[in-house]
Amino acid sequence: MAEHDPSAPVRFMDLQDPRYAYVFGFLQADGHLARGTGQKGRLTAEINARDIHILHEFQRLTPYYSSVTERVRTTNFAERHHSATWTLCALEARTIVNELGIPYGKKSRIIRPPRVEFSRPDYIRGCIDADGSIGWTAWGIPILSFTSASTAMAAYLCHYAKKITGTERIAGRNTRDQVYSITYYKEQAQQLAEHLYYPGCLALEHKKANAAAIQTWVRPADMRIAPPRRRWTQTDDRELLRLNDPAAAAVALDRGEHSCYMRLWRIRTGQGPRPTE
Repeated sequence: MAEHDPSAPVRFMDLQDPRYAYVFGFLQADGHLARGTGQKGRLTAEINARDIHILHEFQRLTPYYSSVTERVRTTNFAERHHSATWTLCALEARTIVNELGIPYGKKSRIIRPPRVEFSRPDYIRGCIDADGSIGWTAWGIPILSFTSASTAMAAYLCHYAKKITGTERIAGRNTRDQVYSITYYKEQAQQLAEHLYYPGCLALEHKKANAAAIQTWVRPADMRIAPPRRRWTQTDDRELLRLNDPAAAAVALDRGEHSCYMRLWRIRTGQGPRPTE
C-alpha cells in the first residue's frame, strides 16, 4: 500500500492517497465523464440508493462543488429502482480525472490502471466495489469476482491477485457478452478480501461486511485442494497437434485426456491460439 501522510495538504485526486485511489478506481469502473457544449460537461456516478453513503464521501473529498441526488424509476430489472447520483461539473476537476485515465464518453474497453504512482489495494477495491462482487456461492463457498470489458484492467487484476494469493488466472472474454469475468473462490477469495478490505478503509458497507463474513469459512476436512493449473505452452500445443490424438497426447504430455481433447478442439476450431511454427 502506498504511504500517505495524513497531515499533508489534500490534493484532489492524488492517487497515492488511499481515499482518492479508491474513488478513482470506482469512477473508472462505474463513473461516466460526458462533454457538453463549449467547456461544459459532467462527471457522474449512479448507484443503488442503499450505497448513497459512498457518494457523500465522494462529495466530502472533492474540493469543488458537487451534488448528490436521488430518483426512483422503472427499469428492465425492477419496477421501482431507487438510485443515487453524484455529479461534478467543474472543468478543472474534469480535466484532472481525464488526464489520469477516465476518458470522455464510452470507456469500458479502453480504461487501464493509472500511469502515475497510486495506492494499489485501494484502487482495486474501488474497481471491485463498482464492478465486482464478494460473498457466497449457492454452495456456501466464498467468492470474489471482478468484471470488465477492458483487457488492461482484467490483466492487471490477475497480475496483482497472483502476488497476494499465488494463484494464476488467465483472463479471457466470455462468449455471451465479450467481457472478462475474473473469479476467485475459497481461500483465494478470503486472502484477497482480507488484503483489500482492511480495517478503516473507504468501501461500500455491504461489501465490507461480506469481505469480513467470508473470513469465517473453513475448508471441510473432506474437501480436496486442487493442484495448481498447468499452463499450455506452444511446445505442448505443437506436440498435441502433431499427435492429433487426445489419448496419446495425455500420455506424452502427462495431462488428462479430456484436457487434451478440449485443447485440441479449441485450436482446431479457432477458439484458442494456434502455435507458431
